[in-house]
Amino acid sequence: MADDAAASFDVVPIASLGFRTDLMLLSLQGSEIEDHDDYLVVRSPHNPDFWWGNFLLFRRPPQPASVRAWEQAFARELPAAAHRTFGVDGTAAGVAGYDEFTAAGYDVDASVVMTAHEVQLPPHPNGDASYRMLDLADPRDRESATALRMANAPAREPELHRRYLDRAMEAMAALQQAGAGGWFGAFVDGQMVSGMGLFSDGGGLARFQCVDTHPDSRGRGLAGTLVHHVSTYGLTTLGAQTLVMVADPAYHAIRIYRSVGFENTETQVELERAP
Repeated sequence: MADDAAASFDVVPIASLGFRTDLMLLSLQGSEIEDHDDYLVVRSPHNPDFWWGNFLLFRRPPQPASVRAWEQAFARELPAAAHRTFGVDGTAAGVAGYDEFTAAGYDVDASVVMTAHEVQLPPHPNGDASYRMLDLADPRDRESATALRMANAPAREPELHRRYLDRAMEAMAALQQAGAGGWFGAFVDGQMVSGMGLFSDGGGLARFQCVDTHPDSRGRGLAGTLVHHVSTYGLTTLGAQTLVMVADPAYHAIRIYRSVGFENTETQVELERAP
């Protein structure tokens, strides 16, 4: 399939559940996925600032001297991109063997892919907030979702990050309109203080997106209660058999997901270098 553009991700064998659901969502948003045997090329012309919508997914871990070969492939496939992002397919890989990339300035991350087939309320659910699906066609709801994500990214360049988020929420709004899922929020006194998305292509998998809680509202059970609310929607309305969450193993939120019923399933390796 080396010469076939925009190959459908579902005919390309992908071992990683994390990347499989990444590509599921990107495909639903109109991203192009192209198979080049050793790697997949993912392009998102509608959001060129989205690093993980414009990347290469390699089928095998790097070999010695892979940095130059991988960067040449990236420049050839995505010549307009200033960033460099690579995924590595697989289910149990760690970050060993990537010294050449870290020496070249790459951040190498091994995230935990978590799954759940049923959920329960967290130990201390929050009953003070109201929980609902947002109407992303409503400018007020969309602004609430975007403002929350901006509040959780203080280190990002504001103008570029806002442009990326505006495009991302446009894509999420289209998915919600098509019935592929939705974006949800927890509200206290009319203010959105926690939020996340959940989407599916109807094939049995549903993937969480961007679990955020405002820095001033953490530790109150909001995220866990909202994850339970959204998970119930995924298992019933969306008809999903498996819910998928990707988390930083060192971040405190992973305990919240476990408390609701998510379990570690595999590891997802990503490499990125900022422009």
